Amino acid sequence: MSNKPSSPSRRDFLRQSLVAVPAVSLLGTSAIAQTQNVPATANAIYAPRYFTAPEWAFLQAAVDRLIPSNEDGPGALEAGVPEFIDREMEAAYGHGGYWYMQGPFVPDTPPTLGYQLRFTPRELYRTAIAAVDDWCQKQHQKKFAALSPEERDGVLHQLEKGEIQLEQLPAAAFFNQLWTNTKEGYLADPMYGGNKHMGSWKMIGFPGARADYADWIEQPGKAYPFGPVSIRGDKA
Repeated sequence: MSNKPSSPSRRDFLRQSLVAVPAVSLLGTSAIAQTQNVPATANAIYAPRYFTAPEWAFLQAAVDRLIPSNEDGPGALEAGVPEFIDREMEAAYGHGGYWYMQGPFVPDTPPTLGYQLRFTPRELYRTAIAAVDDWCQKQHQKKFAALSPEERDGVLHQLEKGEIQLEQLPAAAFFNQLWTNTKEGYLADPMYGGNKHMGSWKMIGFPGARADYADWIEQPGKAYPFGPVSIRGDKA
């Protein structure tokens, strides 16, 4: 592929994520397939449909630290990941429309045995964000979005390791949900709200939805010279 990113850590992240995104997600199916197929807002300011103002501030602050921008390419915030996640919450995915959501619920069950919480994705975000903000207020006298980048990184690491006790759900379960949806929004087709201007695809040299590669079948090792194309036909 052409235009490979120069940062080994970013390359490693994208290599792993390209495998993970189409796979079964924390709630049992790919969120990308469940997101509402409505036109992206392009350069317009997006107004969240589900998240409240404090929740929206949390979400933007969190994804900005999960995939920050650097010299290789855009971060999750520039790529529109919060918009992608907000759209998910109003689609069947956010409502848990395709999962068995009856008890018994066993929150401490290993993830390999499937989703075991009583919350739909939208309920999980709403409950967890409030709990994390409350924890940050007690520990730092500020909500998560008001913390410094270094402090936000520390909180996210603690969530990932399950070191923060949230009243109604395991911290690691929320982190895994947030991290999964962030990667999906970063690498999905722009028609779902994320990956604005196909920034992540350009960064890794992914051609997108181009349909004809016949001229390149007999040219192994030669860099593909054309930019990505979205499902709607937009070109980068």
